[in-house]
Amino acid sequence: MFISPVAFGRGRIRDVNDIEPLLSPLRELHDCIRQSVLEATAARSTEELSKIVADEGGDLVFALDRVSEEILVDLVTKKIACHAPVVLVAEGLAQGKVNLPTGTREEDCRWRILVDPIDGTRPLMYQKRPGWILTGVAPNLGDRTRLNDIQLAVQTEIPLLKQHLSDQLWAIRGQGAAAERYDRLTNERQPLRLQPSGAHTIRNGYAAISRFFPGARDVLASIEEELIGEVLGPPVAGQSLTFEDQYPSTGGQLFSLASGADRFIGDLRPLMGEGVGLCCHPYDICTMLIAEELGVKITDPRGNPLDVPLDVETNVAWVGYANRAIREEVEPALQQILKTRGLF
Repeated sequence: MFISPVAFGRGRIRDVNDIEPLLSPLRELHDCIRQSVLEATAARSTEELSKIVADEGGDLVFALDRVSEEILVDLVTKKIACHAPVVLVAEGLAQGKVNLPTGTREEDCRWRILVDPIDGTRPLMYQKRPGWILTGVAPNLGDRTRLNDIQLAVQTEIPLLKQHLSDQLWAIRGQGAAAERYDRLTNERQPLRLQPSGAHTIRNGYAAISRFFPGARDVLASIEEELIGEVLGPPVAGQSLTFEDQYPSTGGQLFSLASGADRFIGDLRPLMGEGVGLCCHPYDICTMLIAEELGVKITDPRGNPLDVPLDVETNVAWVGYANRAIREEVEPALQQILKTRGLF
């Protein structure tokens, strides 16, 4: 039977021991995917890995994506579903989900697991920036399961070939977050302390509106210009008020907020309507729990808690602030700009 929302409570679990046993096998799953992708990037050329092999609803699938997708179901079956049946939700699956072990009825599944086997495929396949493996686990509430029902999240860096260190982060709701740095040359693991920026302003820090791909870039850039002007005033000759980093990986953006590199990120692409192409989906932001447990403030553009279905189709607009002070500085101006422009 489905776990009732009343018994569980939205966004809460009765006992952390219910979900904690999944952490270790999920981390092992991520380690296996990381190794498989590293082996593929070492053995195959950029031209091979960047070949388009499918177009799933406008979201292109590259050959590199298939490396992780092909082993995902097998690994989840062997490492996770052997403990309790699950609904695996991921792009590339028929109808976007599959019940595991095979043959299990959806209503008998204990957990709903949302996975992005490679977030940031584009920069990774060209060896420009690391990619990320993202996983969020929620009690199975059927189609009613939401992003805010996620109780456990794991995020693992897929390093560049020339990069020997890889970070792995995880969190259980209400229990804080933890991280570890893995040295793939020595196989040693060291605890990693992550902390969002403590700055009270975006001035002299990284702050940006996402505009990775063609489509409404001019509008998104003008929103950013207007926002920074409202918050910090006009540009000063010889000075840079803020900096920006267009990293086409939501997982990478979350890590930047959680680790103190970025102070503000707004992904407003879904507000642009038909004038924009590819947008963030729930699987791209399924590890936001980790950043939140570290103190990052993540909302929808209206300032409400970010809450979307646990599916592979929904377009997600989100805003991330490194801390409460940054939110208080930026949010009023951002919302006024969006209202004035008729974006909500």
